[in-house]
Amino acid sequence: MSFRPITRDDFGSVVELLIADEERLYGRPSRIGVGDLEQWLSRSDLPVDSWLLADEAGLLAAGWSDAVGDLAVGIGVVHPRAKGRGLGRQLADRSEARARERGVRRIHQFVLGGDPAATRLFLDRGYREVRRFYEMAIDLDREPPPPSVPAGLELETLCEDDARSFFEALDEAFQDHWEHHSQPFEQWWERHRKTSGFDLSLWFLIRDGGEIAAAARNEANRNGGGYVGALGVRRPWRGLGLGRALLLHAFREFHARGIARVTLGVDATSPTGATKLYESVGMTVEQENVVYERTLR
Repeated sequence: MSFRPITRDDFGSVVELLIADEERLYGRPSRIGVGDLEQWLSRSDLPVDSWLLADEAGLLAAGWSDAVGDLAVGIGVVHPRAKGRGLGRQLADRSEARARERGVRRIHQFVLGGDPAATRLFLDRGYREVRRFYEMAIDLDREPPPPSVPAGLELETLCEDDARSFFEALDEAFQDHWEHHSQPFEQWWERHRKTSGFDLSLWFLIRDGGEIAAAARNEANRNGGGYVGALGVRRPWRGLGLGRALLLHAFREFHARGIARVTLGVDATSPTGATKLYESVGMTVEQENVVYERTLR
C-alpha cells in the first residue's frame, strides 16, 4: 500500500472517512458534507499537499496541509478499522515534511476534542496545546426575531462591486483574531468563488455612510445546514450590537429558505467575546477542537 494525492473524485469517500472517525469518537451522527471538505482543502495544492491511502475495502487514511506566512497547518484522519497501525504517525510525518519544504518555522495540527490517541501522538512528537475552538449550533424551530440596527446605519446584502470593501472590512475586524494572516483580495475572492457554497445573497454587511462597519459571510451547504463562515465588526463600531444584528438577519434568511440548523466555529478564548454573543442568540457548543503547535528545526 502507498499514499497518493487526493483528487476531486475522492471527495465523497474522504467525507465518509471523516464521518466514520467523528461518529466513532462521539457516538452521534456527523453532519460533515462535501461543502465542508471543499472549504478545508481550498488553500491546498492537492497534488503536493494531500495524501490518501486505501485498500480493497475503501479508504484507510487521508491528510492534507496548507500554509500562510510562517505557519503550516496539517490535518489527518484514520479510519476506525485502521487505528493502531501507525498511519496517523505517517500522516504527521508527511505534513511536517511538506512544511519543511515550504521553509516555514511552525506547524499546527488540529485534533478532535476527546481523542486521546491523537493527543498522545502529537504530545509525543514535541507539540504543545496552543488553542481550543468550539463548534456551535442553533436549531431554528421558529422564525428568529428581526435584527435591530442603530439609527443611521443600513443592513444590506453584498453586491459584487463592493466585494473588495467587504473583504477589507472583514480583514480589519479579524486583526484581533488569534493567528490571523492577511492575504491578497484576489486570492481570497478566487478561493471562495470556486467553492460550491459560494452565494453572495448570503453575504451581509452593515454600512455607516460610505463605510462598511460590519460584515458576515454565510453559506447554505456546510455542516448539514447553514453556516456562518465569518462575522466581523470593525473596532470603531463595536458595542453597538452589529454582530448580533448580522447573526439574526442570517438566521432569518436561513429560516426563510427552509434551513433549520445553523453552525459556526469560534475561538474558545476570543478576545472580542464572540462566544458570549453566540450564546446570547441561542447557540450552544456541540464540539471542541484542539490545536497543537510544534516549532520545526
